[in-house]
Amino acid sequence: MTASAAAAMVRHQTWVGVGAFLTGGLMAYGAAFISADAGYAGIGPNALPWLVATVLMLCGLWLIWEARSGGYREMELPSGAPEGDWRAAAFVIAGVVANAALITVIGFILACSLCFALAVRGLRMSEGKAGGGPRQSLLDGLTGLIIAAPVFWLFTKVLAINLPGLTTSGWL
Repeated sequence: MTASAAAAMVRHQTWVGVGAFLTGGLMAYGAAFISADAGYAGIGPNALPWLVATVLMLCGLWLIWEARSGGYREMELPSGAPEGDWRAAAFVIAGVVANAALITVIGFILACSLCFALAVRGLRMSEGKAGGGPRQSLLDGLTGLIIAAPVFWLFTKVLAINLPGLTTSGWL
């Protein structure tokens, strides 16, 4: 590896650590606005956000130290294509955006099924495989339905957490 490539690698690795540290800082900032009133077992609702923020900031500092003291020592060479597959990424992003946009319109189960089908198509394409035709899309949608329906029922019927449904019966 050339000296300039090594310097670029250290710089990029440092930015990963800085990003982790700043994300932890943003989480800590948000946690400061959560009530600290002690709840069950004396732990307030802000305890977990503070814990996650602290650990993320410590990890960020550790990553910065690792990068500046010789780079990530046990890091394997990256696998995959040298450039991103934007078409595949577009399917995954479309799945997430469709889920967010449609969850209150068509309900949790159908929105999550659509998200699953689109994301799986994108992930399949990212591996260099065919995205799949209508039959594969139907199977992916049904698989998403098989996953999303029990999750919906568990949250709404067992845990009594309200999720957007398609009907007022609480089963769809």
